Amino acid sequence: MTEIAHASFEITVQPSGRAFATQGAETILAAAIRTGVGLPYGCKDGACGSCKCKKLSGEVSHGTHSDKALTAEEEAGGYVLTCCATPHSDVVLESRQVTDASSFPIKKMPVRVAALEKKSHDVMQVRLQLPASEKFRYHAGQYVEFILRDGARRAYSMATAPHVQETAPGIELHIRHMEGGKFTDHVFGGMKEKEILRVEGPFGSFFLREDSDKPIILLASGTGFAPIKALIEHMRHKSINRPVTLYWGGRRPTDLYDASWIAEHTASMPQFRYVPVISDALAEDAWTGRTGFVHQAVLDDFADLSGYQVYACGAPIVVDSARAAYTSERALPAEEFYADAFTSEADK
Repeated sequence: MTEIAHASFEITVQPSGRAFATQGAETILAAAIRTGVGLPYGCKDGACGSCKCKKLSGEVSHGTHSDKALTAEEEAGGYVLTCCATPHSDVVLESRQVTDASSFPIKKMPVRVAALEKKSHDVMQVRLQLPASEKFRYHAGQYVEFILRDGARRAYSMATAPHVQETAPGIELHIRHMEGGKFTDHVFGGMKEKEILRVEGPFGSFFLREDSDKPIILLASGTGFAPIKALIEHMRHKSINRPVTLYWGGRRPTDLYDASWIAEHTASMPQFRYVPVISDALAEDAWTGRTGFVHQAVLDDFADLSGYQVYACGAPIVVDSARAAYTSERALPAEEFYADAFTSEADK
């Protein structure tokens, strides 16, 4: 078995025909990232299911993963999670979201905490200054990982559009406080300006597909707004005038923590519409807007999504519910649903 585990196998992705080879015992996704083949993925930890695709032929074994990300029935039906699937033969996969990610190298770099701003009771906006000596290139919507002192990693989406790096190298992150989380406890407790941290990136396949003219629905829950913010900034910068509707959901109105930024962009982008949705408003909130689950608001507003692209980001339950309902009930093509499910250590 040792010889098989460390052999090199060819992975072919249909219908694009892209092919790459694994090395040693690396996963299919690790090989794809190394060779610049842009397979869809999110957490890289077997927790979110974003990398799930159909195996047309070949043999793989899976490492540890969440049953929610890949059920036993799905695995029996030939589906794999490329982030934790190691091949034992040549493999053919089906994935309609493959892109060329080779133009943006993944790099490790030191960053300095430039500013901290508490946006709500449990959301901190963290601005990081990047090294001026090297340009950091990425797609709007991608994420970086903090490399902690013990080697653990924490992933956060960038809320900054790439063009900003031309004049002011830095990124903005929106970090939600998870009680007992060793990193977020530090962010909300001991983190100070000028602190030096290490990050690696960019990662992720969540970014705007600019080769389409379809109208766009953006779906965000909580801090899932961060990469959505980067997408909107990127669209404005590039003068992309496709109709776009943002549905942002939270439990209380204060969870929709960037109202002034949204007001500015709705005023400057005629094609941009905003629908805030609150699920658990209290009487004291005096909320008069839309209520309920944010993914349901889209179902209420659209009878047919067959001609749309949907970009969804936030809690896994929101992303999964949206994907299932929009494809089965509103005719959204599965390949036009792009997602980044935010997973925590508790999801793994």
